Amino acid sequence: MAAKGAALIKTLITEAKPKLRVIASYAKVELVPPTPADIPAIRSGISRLIQSAKTGRYRDLTVREAWLNTLIAVEVICWFYIGECIGKRHLVGYNV
Repeated sequence: MAAKGAALIKTLITEAKPKLRVIASYAKVELVPPTPADIPAIRSGISRLIQSAKTGRYRDLTVREAWLNTLIAVEVICWFYIGECIGKRHLVGYNV
């Protein structure tokens, strides 16, 4: 039983290494904070968002684009709440 378990763990590690390398390479790109060079792009994106809200251009979105925007908003909200839980060190309420 122990020999089978050790062989299974060795196989698992061998199979997981390439996938973990891919995950690490994506994490290095996607999880970095914005640089000062990114600030103009962020500002223009926010101004385009405000302008589209004023003109009603958001009504011209396809269902796919609207669904993707909704998923992104839900992801941002979830990360906000996870950050709140980490920051207050409690799942429910604040330690007063």
